[in-house]
Amino acid sequence: MARKNKTLPLIENVEISGIAAEGKAIAKVDDMVVFIPFVVPGDVIDLQLTRKKNKYAEGKPARFIKYSPDRVKAFCEHFGICGGCKWQILPYEEQLKYKQQQVFDNLTRIGKIDIPEMMPILGSDKTQFYRNKLEFTFSNKKWLTQEQIESGISFDDINMNAAGFHIPGCFDKVLDIHKCWLQNDISNRIRNFVRQYCFDKGYTFFDLRNRGGLMRTLIVRTSTTGELMLIVVFYDDDKEKQEDVLNAIDREFPQITSLLYIVNQKANDTITDQEVLVWRGNDFIYEEMEGLKYKIGPKSFYQTNSEQAYNLYKITREFAGLTGSELVYDLYTGTGTIANFVARQAKKVIGIEYVEDAIEDAKVNSSINAIDNTLFYAGDMKDILTQDFINEHGRPDVIITDPPRAGMHDDVINTILFAEPNRIVYVSCNPATQARDLSLLDAKYKVEKVRPVDMFPHTHHVENVVLLSKR
Repeated sequence: MARKNKTLPLIENVEISGIAAEGKAIAKVDDMVVFIPFVVPGDVIDLQLTRKKNKYAEGKPARFIKYSPDRVKAFCEHFGICGGCKWQILPYEEQLKYKQQQVFDNLTRIGKIDIPEMMPILGSDKTQFYRNKLEFTFSNKKWLTQEQIESGISFDDINMNAAGFHIPGCFDKVLDIHKCWLQNDISNRIRNFVRQYCFDKGYTFFDLRNRGGLMRTLIVRTSTTGELMLIVVFYDDDKEKQEDVLNAIDREFPQITSLLYIVNQKANDTITDQEVLVWRGNDFIYEEMEGLKYKIGPKSFYQTNSEQAYNLYKITREFAGLTGSELVYDLYTGTGTIANFVARQAKKVIGIEYVEDAIEDAKVNSSINAIDNTLFYAGDMKDILTQDFINEHGRPDVIITDPPRAGMHDDVINTILFAEPNRIVYVSCNPATQARDLSLLDAKYKVEKVRPVDMFPHTHHVENVVLLSKR
């Protein structure tokens, strides 16, 4: 027998009291904590509960009674629908304050370690158009707003094709994006042109459920050097239509320096295992920092806020305290961005990374910058970074580690403890897992410095750099 949906109550006159994880705010109703999106501390609302557990609940604002004096108007027309930039309604100074508090809370509550007074969070000079990479999805299942649905308009009168972002929680629905404030406006112009051109030509957009359609995704990459990469991903392998779309883009946007395309007929959108074909220009663009060039291919990882990445790496290098005589291990090196960035101040840098293609990029980046004191190894970190590896290459004076969101494997932490470097610089995109790892390192290391860095304005995400020294 089907379960009956339980009607959850509407709670009147609730004041929002703080900021929580994942960009949500919190309110307390009696002894229960409620998580609510798209509100800010100081808002007073009628709260509609949407989910209730033993110790917490989730809800949404049914009506605003009073707006917080700290609230600002969202600048994006898609706010509240696309799922991104949830903190647009908070002044940027307030965003930084909450991110700083988030780092402090994680280190002290999860890590339960002594930390010195935190250095102030480094805000991003750019709070709009700061990303260097965006991926847009083509779909024949456009997300309709509540107003469109309630208007009674016939689906036959609506073009259901869309080019934009997936709606959170609706895997086959895509919000048609008119203007996104995350990337240089050339990104908007390209997406809107390609969408309109394909509308006019009657070319089909991807049908995720039934697997069909010409247009699948569009990836735009920009760089501080002014170069521009566009990757057009098709599903249907119709050469004539592909050529027509690529020629139209080429004519309209001669400033594209790397026009690439892929035919992806897999079940998922990832391109890491796909052949990338060059339509015009190079198969790469360059990024630059302090005169160092970094070659960025269509599959390369690079921090998505280029200008703030430079500041992040400067803090990392400063914390490392290099004098030119140190052996440095750079764990989770990726394409060797940090390794090459600090190599001129070190005796030798050894980078380790799981993805083989990334390691090849790291070697190329050393070569094009005439850096000859780096070595790179590809493989699982816990399998490569062993006692035998350290015995062969030497005990590091400094370890720099920049792991994925899940943090470091216990075996890696144990090997670091065995290696006993004088200093560890831990760069993290997830202060919660960083705090867990710091508690495991606490037996031999104490935290000397902490500095958060905001890479993603208007989101709850924050990077954090920690310096540890041997006790």
